[in-house]
Amino acid sequence: MATVRTRIAPSPTGQDLHIGNAYTALINYVVAKKNNGQFIIRIEDTDRTRLVEGSEQRILKSLEWLGIPHDEGPDIGGPYVPYRQSDRLPLYKKYAEELVEKGHAYYCFCTSERLEEMRKGQEEQHLPPMYDGLCKKIALDEAKARVAKGEKYVIRLNVPEEGTTTFHDLIRGDISFENKLIDDQVLLKSDGYPTYHLGVVVDDHIMQITHIIRGEEWISSTPKHILLYQFFGWELPNIAHVSVLRNPDKSKLSKRKNPVWVSDYRAKGYLPEALKNYMGTMAWNFPGKELFTVDEMIEKFEIKDIQTTAPVFDQEKLRWMNGEYIRKMDEAELIEKIKAFDATVPKDSDDLMKQILPLVKERMKTLGEFETLADFYFVRPTKFERPVDKKLLTVSVEVLTKQTDWTHDAMERAIRDAADKAELKARDVFMELRLAITGKTVGPPLLESLVVLGKEETLARLA
Repeated sequence: MATVRTRIAPSPTGQDLHIGNAYTALINYVVAKKNNGQFIIRIEDTDRTRLVEGSEQRILKSLEWLGIPHDEGPDIGGPYVPYRQSDRLPLYKKYAEELVEKGHAYYCFCTSERLEEMRKGQEEQHLPPMYDGLCKKIALDEAKARVAKGEKYVIRLNVPEEGTTTFHDLIRGDISFENKLIDDQVLLKSDGYPTYHLGVVVDDHIMQITHIIRGEEWISSTPKHILLYQFFGWELPNIAHVSVLRNPDKSKLSKRKNPVWVSDYRAKGYLPEALKNYMGTMAWNFPGKELFTVDEMIEKFEIKDIQTTAPVFDQEKLRWMNGEYIRKMDEAELIEKIKAFDATVPKDSDDLMKQILPLVKERMKTLGEFETLADFYFVRPTKFERPVDKKLLTVSVEVLTKQTDWTHDAMERAIRDAADKAELKARDVFMELRLAITGKTVGPPLLESLVVLGKEETLARLA
């Protein structure tokens, strides 16, 4: 049995690694490791008009942060270098011309103006937008002569006009397409770069990819790839299409409605372990529990069990899960992660952090929320949610100035007694005290926070 080899092939055309690509990467990684195989990263950078500077590096960095390591790739090499399509151009030209010689592809000399006119005519007649096959009729010798004279051309796939192309999807079963509805896809562009369709087939074959696991948006392209495998006489790999992630309103996940880059979640203080766990639950149901590690997923996962219904990427569910990971984290590890994430936390604050964490840990859903909850422990507030009622605050000032027993219970009794004598509601007195100390009306337990701050700092803030 061949060694299982999976891959992801992101295009460096965005800001970073899309969360949908991260989701697909996780599944590919799990399938490879479950079968003691290899997980490969290949950069598909042939769409030169949409390249984003630095995107490739950010993609690789995000995968590293997530903890989805690859066995081969553009940064670490491997037996099938190079792993960047723009470095493999002669290969695609060779295979495209091989198809032409076999009659499975042809040179097309149509101008962009003619193609645009053709598409407009098809739209007016409500026909599917497909190439009309004009250049398919040109004899090969004549086409070669025009190429030799320097005429601009592309190479197109010669799709049979009759019959059906069928493939078996590991998740969805057999899927068939009538050949007459498959377009004569451009394989090699006029600039010498391959389209996705030629590049992906050639590279997957040469790199011995055994399982192609990708998003369902590629289902309609798959029959073109199947034909290419058949025309080359190559063995067909296993194919599976996972459902595209959706927003809660069932619309396709997009940056207009939600953060879509992995770096967005890192910047908000999500933990990579929680993000991987959540992505795992969207693909598949772990038997009997929601919180699980990637190693546990590898042990139980089966491709056939992947859900075909569109998984909903629910931000609140992810926040809940991230909070669960924060709460079960070792105190020392959590302190280090908070300090690494939040530059405002002093480096030498471990003793203070050990006092603060029990007061905020249960409320935290992300590392980023630590600053919102706990910034007042380190810096006196200079802004307040609303003006402080000094009449109500005076009650606390008088009590705490005289207080010798600086404990939660003693302070609570003293403030409640003073509020009763002044015929005020204790909750109102406590609220003004909270506002004066923290600048906010909501936060960690108040009196425990005063114990952490100490009498001297508390009175200085009240003054």
